[in-house]
Amino acid sequence: MKKIVLILLSLVCVSSVFAQKESSFGHGEWFRFEMSYSGFLKAGEATISVKKDTYKNKPVYHVVGKGWTTGAIKWFFKVEDRYESYFDRENIMPYKFIRDINEGGHTKNIEIEFDQVNNKAYVNNIKHDRKKVFDTKPNIQDMISTFYYLRDNLDISNLQVGNEVHVDMFFDDENYGFKLKYLGKETIDTRFGRVDALKFRPYVMAGRVFKEEESLTLWVSNDKNKVPLRIQANLAVGSLRADLDAFKGLKHPFKIIVKK
Repeated sequence: MKKIVLILLSLVCVSSVFAQKESSFGHGEWFRFEMSYSGFLKAGEATISVKKDTYKNKPVYHVVGKGWTTGAIKWFFKVEDRYESYFDRENIMPYKFIRDINEGGHTKNIEIEFDQVNNKAYVNNIKHDRKKVFDTKPNIQDMISTFYYLRDNLDISNLQVGNEVHVDMFFDDENYGFKLKYLGKETIDTRFGRVDALKFRPYVMAGRVFKEEESLTLWVSNDKNKVPLRIQANLAVGSLRADLDAFKGLKHPFKIIVKK
């Protein structure tokens, strides 16, 4: 559970690879996901929302992602996570990122300000009262902005099955090379009906949490919205799945083949 919130918000980052002139999202978009452990035990919920805002007199989108445990699991491992990103409305470059989490008593409270001109990340670790400056790659993304950047800037029409997509991301206090593989198209059953989806394999670090680096699978809707529909994670013990449970404020029609 500790990792699925990160995966959902960061993968939900992957929820598109599709270049199009018209943006795939806008003010008022909101998603809610329901998470289950090993296919039957409800584990938690997560939401992610988009609103117009200003940051240092610049027009931005302010995205807030939240995740928490529910049901019996919260008595054993309580999670309350909040992630925020302020990124430019035009080029989707992040200016500020916030990570405020409590995962089974393990807490972090980090704020990052990005200087996209000089390629710097100013990290304020509020919990430990520690500030550091890091060099970043040009056009660096944060964990949240990656989702929206890919959603508007990569071209699915030119992707072939097996192609990989790479994005430079900065997370906590390090540069991270985010990578995913395109697996093709698939029609899946959702709570809304059968939906045509695009399927991806995000790469993760194998070890204590994941069995191998290809332990994740992501499905997004094959329409102009590129809605994240499902994330499946094969863990070292059991599996975890996040399914889209509710949505509102989509910019384009949500295509459903057969409604429930």
